[in-house]
Amino acid sequence: MSHTPHELAADFPDYAEKIQALKLSDAHFAKLSDAYHEVNRQVHRAETDVEPTGDAEIEAMRRERMRLKDELFALLSK
Repeated sequence: MSHTPHELAADFPDYAEKIQALKLSDAHFAKLSDAYHEVNRQVHRAETDVEPTGDAEIEAMRRERMRLKDELFALLSK
């Protein structure tokens, strides 16, 4: 398990410019991006024991992060 935050621009470096552009021009993308970054921060805090969290809750947060990431990637690859 990696304790490195999963930032969108780092995970999708080929789309870094498009991510920034869509955050500014597409309200739906911006909302999904904000939700992704919030759950990503929660997962990172839980994994590093900054905020001790139960295993089931961490797994639920990871699933939500993946769902959001998949949806964001679908929008990026249009």
